[in-house]
Amino acid sequence: MKRFLLSGLLVTISSFAFSQNIDAIISKAEVERIEKTLAADDMQGRKTFTPSIDKAADFISAEFKKAGLQTVNNSGSYLQQFLMIRPKFVSATAYWNNKPLETNNITFFTSQPELKVTEKDGYETVSIKADDNFFEKAMEYVNSKKNQIVIVDTALAQNFKRLPGLKRYLFKSAYNTVFVLAPASASTYSFEAKHEIVEFKLSNVVGVLPGKKKKDEYVIYSGHYDHLGVYKPVNGDSIYNGANDDASGTTAVIMLANYFKALNNNERTIIFTAFTAEEIGGFGSQYFSQQYNPDKVVAMFNIEMIGTESKWGLNSAYITGYEKTNMGKILEKNLVGTNFKFYPDPYTEQQLFYRSDNATLARLGVPAHTISTSKMDNEANYHKASDEFETLDMNNMTNIIKSIALSSGTIINGKDTPSRVNVTELKKQ
Repeated sequence: MKRFLLSGLLVTISSFAFSQNIDAIISKAEVERIEKTLAADDMQGRKTFTPSIDKAADFISAEFKKAGLQTVNNSGSYLQQFLMIRPKFVSATAYWNNKPLETNNITFFTSQPELKVTEKDGYETVSIKADDNFFEKAMEYVNSKKNQIVIVDTALAQNFKRLPGLKRYLFKSAYNTVFVLAPASASTYSFEAKHEIVEFKLSNVVGVLPGKKKKDEYVIYSGHYDHLGVYKPVNGDSIYNGANDDASGTTAVIMLANYFKALNNNERTIIFTAFTAEEIGGFGSQYFSQQYNPDKVVAMFNIEMIGTESKWGLNSAYITGYEKTNMGKILEKNLVGTNFKFYPDPYTEQQLFYRSDNATLARLGVPAHTISTSKMDNEANYHKASDEFETLDMNNMTNIIKSIALSSGTIINGKDTPSRVNVTELKKQ
């Protein structure tokens, strides 16, 4: 079988028809241009809630438009906007079985500046017991889309003190969750709380390439475009550029959009998205996941930190949660005859599968994995001002993007469908 060398990536004759334009479309020059722009000092580290992230979003939107992607629901904008709030506690009075309750024994998760609740308001009463996983249960209740009073066992008093840290940022919601540290339920209760509510508008950047015969089946390519912003100077450098984390993944998403639009033969609809707010809690991917029926999402390729060599060297990357679906096997099959290799995540003790934007959709059963090369046990520039363009290998990064394009081809064209994630086996939030 003949083999072809495409900028360092060997491709078999069987896949050549699919990949013949890959060098022209996914070129090192274009990869370098996009990466340099996103990681430039004038992007000021792309921190969430700052003008710099809006500047980055505008750039990504322009690239999606240039690629010829459609906007979601033909809205005219690539920005998928949503609101978050930061509630600042002002004051509260509380009574539990007609007895005053100390304010340090109560915590409110609310979007309302003024909240009044009594037992007559129909709130569901639930509990967190001493042997429960406190934070898993707490977030389960906060995200339940119900008005609830949560009684927390007094044995969990130390964990209860940490609850306010979980509401630094919240999605704006019509529902309220009131946590009470108490030994037992109450037949009567009343709460009045005041908060200063600051609203923030955030934006994912989303472009769509409609499918041919399977328009209602979706494949997602994603990366996060936010980073850490500007901090106290280290060796004279105050800008955390996030060249690898995750301008590299966002660059890949843009290049893949150009590639698949140029091919114009995708049977399934492809959604290209750059997530916001990954660094502060994955809020962009959480919101995004609520906009789609997960049963219609066939696969998600989340791309994060692909700018440096993996532990195996050039022309290699790893897939988080490899064993949870057969998607990795499909990708490997499609790269037989090339010199590129995907490996299972070697850093499983770091729980990377749960720490990136794939996790939200994976918890809904979607075959959602992150592709990375980052040496997480020894990544010298991770979350540092030194994460600069100059530390990246553009040749290798370009080949990784090509390999993602080639290996995912049978999923795009509808020939392969990855197995679903068994959600009962997943770690909860």
